[in-house]
Amino acid sequence: MDLNFNVDSILEAAMLYLPKVIGAILVIIIGFWIANKIAGMIGRTLAKRGTDATVIPFLKSLVGIGIKVIVLISAAGMFGVETTSFVAILGALTFAVGLALQGSLAHFASGVLLLTFRPYKVGDLVTIAGETGVVEGIQIFNTILSTLDNHRVIVPNGTVADNIIKNISGQGMVGVPLTYGIGYNDSIDEAREAILRVAKACPYVLDDPAPGVVVSEHGDSAVMLATRPFCKSEDYWNAFFYMQEHVKKEFDKSGVSIPFPQQDVHMHNVGEAAQAA
Repeated sequence: MDLNFNVDSILEAAMLYLPKVIGAILVIIIGFWIANKIAGMIGRTLAKRGTDATVIPFLKSLVGIGIKVIVLISAAGMFGVETTSFVAILGALTFAVGLALQGSLAHFASGVLLLTFRPYKVGDLVTIAGETGVVEGIQIFNTILSTLDNHRVIVPNGTVADNIIKNISGQGMVGVPLTYGIGYNDSIDEAREAILRVAKACPYVLDDPAPGVVVSEHGDSAVMLATRPFCKSEDYWNAFFYMQEHVKKEFDKSGVSIPFPQQDVHMHNVGEAAQAA
């Protein structure tokens, strides 16, 4: 009798809850599918309207996560869980998780600020926290950089917000800061003309503004000449490496030396000085 009663109870419970379980699973599967579709549609719509590529992935992720949370709450409601109670529990859990993940929430908040004030965008060449690279993407928690040597650098958005951001290419054109040392016995005018010849021959350097060369410092071993030729943002490294190589070659042709650090040491014989006294 007891066995039959237990079997009947199990069957009754199964008949009662099985449709709800199946329905909740279907709601979750279909809801997540719809969330992905809506997020993708929003991304395509924003792209067609010319929205900045920096913002699109962030908004897609935000919309997708929001819809999935609503789907999960709806699925919980199918089991008889009161939505208000569930939301209250979810709020408490969110608060607790928030306390445990303060750093991650700070990165999230910094990501929102970066997308709002936009100190850089995808494709810009930047220096952040000592790392220089092209911005590949701004995610919810991180900024992705691609360096010159094809390294993928992931910088937390909180770190970005707490450091100085140098946007090298955000203005469309950029000056390439270069400094060359020449010997004190060499002609400043000849060295200046050599640098300007290289800048004029460089296919990446712009004619306007015209490059110039000035004496920036009287160093211990050399006179330092500074120049800042301008180029398009995307040609920064090409202009930098071209100038570095060809200025040295032009100096060699013109007889201008690039001295290495040196120091004169004067030695005195204390014994002989004492005898002479």
